[in-house]
Amino acid sequence: MQDQWPVGLTAAARTQFVLRRTCGLLFLAFASAAASAQQSGVATLPSVQVVGESDSTTTEGTGSYTPRATSASTGLPLTLRETPQSVTVVTRQRMEDEDMRSLADVMASTPGISVQTYDSERSSFSSRGFSVSNYMYDGMPTSFDVGYAAGESSIDPIIYDRIEVVRGATGLMTGAGNPSASINLVRKHAISREFKADVSVSAGNWDTYRGSVDLSTPLNTEGSVRGRIVSAYQDNHSYLDGYQNRKKIFYGVVDADLTSRTTLSIGFNYQNNDPQRSSWGGFPLWYADGGRTDWRRSLNTGADWSSWGSTTQGGFATLEHRFDNEWKVEAAVSHSKHEMDGKLLYLYGWPDRETGLGMGASPAWYLGDRKQNSLDVKASGPFTLFGRRHEAVVGASLNRQYADFDYRAAMSTTPVGNFMNWDGSYPEPDWSDTSVTASRYTTKQTGWYGALRLNLADPLKLIVGGRYSTWKTDSVGFDGGSRMAFEKNEFTPYAGLLYDINETYTAYVSYTGIFNPQSYQDRNGGWLDPLDGKAYEAGIKGEFLEGRLNASAAVFQVEQDNVAQIDPGYMVPGTINQAYSAAQGTRSRGFDLEVSGEVSPGWNLAAGWSHWTARDGQGNAIQTDQPRSLVRVFTTYQLPGDWNRLTVGGGVNWQSGVYSIGSGPNGDERVGQGSYAITNLMARYRFNRNLTAQLNVNNLFDRKYYSQVGFYSQGAWGAGRSAVLTMRYQY
Repeated sequence: MQDQWPVGLTAAARTQFVLRRTCGLLFLAFASAAASAQQSGVATLPSVQVVGESDSTTTEGTGSYTPRATSASTGLPLTLRETPQSVTVVTRQRMEDEDMRSLADVMASTPGISVQTYDSERSSFSSRGFSVSNYMYDGMPTSFDVGYAAGESSIDPIIYDRIEVVRGATGLMTGAGNPSASINLVRKHAISREFKADVSVSAGNWDTYRGSVDLSTPLNTEGSVRGRIVSAYQDNHSYLDGYQNRKKIFYGVVDADLTSRTTLSIGFNYQNNDPQRSSWGGFPLWYADGGRTDWRRSLNTGADWSSWGSTTQGGFATLEHRFDNEWKVEAAVSHSKHEMDGKLLYLYGWPDRETGLGMGASPAWYLGDRKQNSLDVKASGPFTLFGRRHEAVVGASLNRQYADFDYRAAMSTTPVGNFMNWDGSYPEPDWSDTSVTASRYTTKQTGWYGALRLNLADPLKLIVGGRYSTWKTDSVGFDGGSRMAFEKNEFTPYAGLLYDINETYTAYVSYTGIFNPQSYQDRNGGWLDPLDGKAYEAGIKGEFLEGRLNASAAVFQVEQDNVAQIDPGYMVPGTINQAYSAAQGTRSRGFDLEVSGEVSPGWNLAAGWSHWTARDGQGNAIQTDQPRSLVRVFTTYQLPGDWNRLTVGGGVNWQSGVYSIGSGPNGDERVGQGSYAITNLMARYRFNRNLTAQLNVNNLFDRKYYSQVGFYSQGAWGAGRSAVLTMRYQY
């Protein structure tokens, strides 16, 4: 507890004390473990995970950075080499090695994905020049509005076996969406037929503490019914002044083999984020005289009372039956609910360089939730035609999403005063007793989809399919204005042709249609027309070391109309929402290079280099606030011989420069962030088959950079150097 620190002890001194205390405890544990190993006289070996029957896509327990198979692209379980699109699977092992604690952490290290952090609680993801709007939980699609975020980018990956990212258009599996990427979060399951425990505690700078437990056990003698619970608690401060967040996670699942061929899974997940002094937006990029600012990294424009709390919870059930002819049928239902309660303070304007005067304040209280009910039924399996074996998948899905977010106004506003002395002690206003609608919508999407994988010849495979979607939405904007009722039926085609050059390499080409209704409004309050277009991709994939190492090289082209672009200096009438315009004839081109897996025994590698360019029909560059080039590299190596208890690793996340047009005291002006690299390190020591210690250091060289620049003509800094030490016990 913070009030237990000695009086006068500074934050830096507290951090040093915590690290010394933690190190002392670790050294005691090290000595105890070493003594125990010496007394036993038995050599210790890495633990071996014993699991029950699990599908070929599960990554937990493999220790690998590459999957054995993935069905994220087509619904069929295929190896990366057999999949005619650019796919990255962030495995359980990689999430643990990099100590990833949010979806934003995962995406920041994923090839081809860029992350923009708008304020303390909101991050958005982009790929190939377009924002990522397609998300899936266990293959069931969903979407959300970043403006009314309810903890989506803060989802903790501890409950997931893997996170699958398909770059490009993904309409076959997701229906409507941008041709950027789809993110599929695949939950852990109770696959162990014997008791297993995984317990960890960690401590780091900024008063960061975390504890987690992951327990699996059979619930009957035969092990045909198995249970698992995963829980974590985290309490952390931040590089931002006054910021604190408490996070609670719980996940429970029961997997039951009703027969030798039928499995039922029922589960529930819950996460609560309780931040204090949340920021809303960024800081001013200019002084009142037009000169550029350079604030300290710790500047937090939130107030002492501001908070953007969120709760995510949901339940699901899946039933799978496997037939004798290798076909299987799966049925899944789910319900999810994302709630937010945000008492927020937005600061705007440009302060005087000498007096600090000139900033305005806009307090607001937003609260509401987004619910979704989903159903998906599909059948997949092989069939024989003309003497050759082929595969097929057919399915149907429907989901209904309802969002209702309200707004309460402040009855009065206190002047900001001298911004140079800003410390968050701005008084909380009295709030209106009545609320108005901030955003309310109902969206229904139904899809019938299917795909065939045809074995045309020994080296030649054709994947062809499509999805027929019905998409209907009814929404109203701020205070019941700007109503949009829209209904659309659309067929999204999909095709991929693969040619096995030899036993190692496969060349491919693929094509996908694009369709995406939009929730952006223009400067007159009108809604932008749906985005539509087509995407092409061609490449070569290689599979080495019996599938333990995968590599790919791809080029792509995306053609679209009605691409939303920020309209500088304009807001949607009657709101403080940014206005957008629709760009026609846009074209995005680029390439993806990636390698993932085990280079040699004990050496894991995940690396990617991506680049794209995008222009509208008049040849003007678009999406300039997103980096054109990204490099993502992370590797670990378990030392050989007498040092085999030690694993060391590290990586670099580099991105090219970005810019946008902001509105300052002198009118529209270009603002940007140059290219930069963030270096991360890790080391893990295994004392015996059960106990390990791991150190992660992020932003090793303490690089100062904008996490976003130009959003609402403001800026925000990214996090500085941090370190976390984790003790982990596995049984």
